[in-house]
Amino acid sequence: MKRIFVVLTVILFYGCGTSSTIVSSWRDPKITISSENFKKILVVALVKDEETRRITENRIAASSPIFHTSYQFLNQINNDLTNDQKLKILNDENFDGVVTMRLVSKEKQTDYVPGIDTSIYYGGYNGLYGGAFGGWYGMYATDFYSPGYYVENTFYIVETNVFSLKHNKLIWTGTTQSSDITDIGATVDDIMRTVVNEMKKDGTLPKK
Repeated sequence: MKRIFVVLTVILFYGCGTSSTIVSSWRDPKITISSENFKKILVVALVKDEETRRITENRIAASSPIFHTSYQFLNQINNDLTNDQKLKILNDENFDGVVTMRLVSKEKQTDYVPGIDTSIYYGGYNGLYGGAFGGWYGMYATDFYSPGYYVENTFYIVETNVFSLKHNKLIWTGTTQSSDITDIGATVDDIMRTVVNEMKKDGTLPKK
C-alpha cells in the first residue's frame, strides 16, 4: 500500500499548471487501490495514433518502475489474440493492475470576451469645459477602450480507468476535461494529478 501511494503522490506533484477538471468518477466501494497493493501496472493509452500512444505511456511509465508501457506486450503482433489470450500474457508477466486512458471526445466551444472601457468621465474634466490640455491629458492619458472579441476553445474529454487483474474487474473510473493543450506529455501529467486528487477525495487513496 505504501509503495503505490508514494508513486501516485509523485505523479500529483509532477509538472505544473492545471487545465484539467473532473467531469465524473466512480469507484468500487469494496476495493481501494491501496488495498490492492499493486506491484506491476500496465499503462494502456487507447489512441489510434501510435506516436501519441507511446508518448502517453512513456510519460506515465517514466514516473515509476512499477508502471510499464503496453506497446511492449500488446501490439500489432498479438493484436488478433482473444481477450483471454491477452489476459494470459499479462498474468504470465505478473501484472496485477492496469491503467487505461482513452480520448472520448474533442469538443469546440466559442465564447465571447466583452470589451473593456477604463474611462470614467467624458466631456471635459473636473466637470468643466475649457480646461487646459495638460490637465485633460494627465487625467485621461491612461484611459482606453478594448473591443470585445470571440475566442474558440477546444476541450478534450479523457476517460481514465483502473483495473485489478487479481479480481479481473474495474475498480475506478474517471472522466476529465482538459483545455489549452499544447504539449501531450504535460497534459498527461495534469490529467494524472487531477485523477489522483479525485481518488483522495472519494477514499480510493488515503489523503495523507
